[in-house]
Amino acid sequence: MTSTGFVQSPSKNARIPAVNIVSPRHVDSWTHTRGGDPRGFIDATRLRELWIHTGTACNLACPFCLEGSRPGDTRIPAITLEELKPFIHEAVDMGVEQFSFTGGEPFVIRDFVNILDYASRHKPCFVLTNGTRVLMQRAHQILPLLDNPFSVSFRISLDYPDAVRHDAGRGEGSFAESLQSIRWLHEQGFKVSVARQMQADENSGAIEAQYRDVFHQHDIPQAVAFTAFPDFGVPGTEDGSPEVTENCMEKYPTTQSREHFMCTHTRMLINTERGVRVYACTLVDDDPDYDLGGTLAESMETRIMLRHHRCFSCYRFGASCSAPV
Repeated sequence: MTSTGFVQSPSKNARIPAVNIVSPRHVDSWTHTRGGDPRGFIDATRLRELWIHTGTACNLACPFCLEGSRPGDTRIPAITLEELKPFIHEAVDMGVEQFSFTGGEPFVIRDFVNILDYASRHKPCFVLTNGTRVLMQRAHQILPLLDNPFSVSFRISLDYPDAVRHDAGRGEGSFAESLQSIRWLHEQGFKVSVARQMQADENSGAIEAQYRDVFHQHDIPQAVAFTAFPDFGVPGTEDGSPEVTENCMEKYPTTQSREHFMCTHTRMLINTERGVRVYACTLVDDDPDYDLGGTLAESMETRIMLRHHRCFSCYRFGASCSAPV
């Protein structure tokens, strides 16, 4: 262990060892680092936000995608409204405040607008989307959601304030399509924010000023909120991040100080060959040890060990997929 309390992981992009989902946890690797130090952990408080993974199918094939999504991908199969209804009602009974959706690209899923319609009759909803033409093709279905009892808001991925750089990863024309969606959603009265790529040693204010220049050119309001994400890597790889030990967590000694860790108050549903399962958060679905069971109540009783390399991003940056709606 270093003087900082971190234990350095092995070489960058080392493959995470496969774990049989039906086998008991490897207790040593779950609770202790490779060097034998007790891992940092999180105990849940209460369920405030339920994430729903619509599947890894996407209309784009971005090489940096943290889900490895692409057209026709089935690593995580699509989820249906009928599969979700029991979890939506369980979450409401538990006092959930928000339903949030991610993919893949939610709008390529045939049942998605029906899911969003049902969920927004129970609680506010939040959707992560690339905002390309697949969203605008559903415009006639999205617009009636404004009449539902609870709001629906969107976060659209716009990696850089530069069409050439953005389109290099997402495909030619995607920058313009996403801007069109942002403008249309604002004009209809939906709340919209932007997800962007975090750059090393960046000047966040200067970067966001560049975005606002672009928004001005496209008649988009300036008061758009941003969420910057570090590079999380693709599924099944490590990025060489330090391992979070129990000593590291002395930086966050209270329940309140740990609330920026999503696993204190969120869970995510994903479809699997065993049915819909509850995972700890949006960033760990490539590790079956974060499968916490088949009900939300069961999942909230499980201590979350900060073993995944993406846990370090939450530790260091306060990285969170969440946003209030």
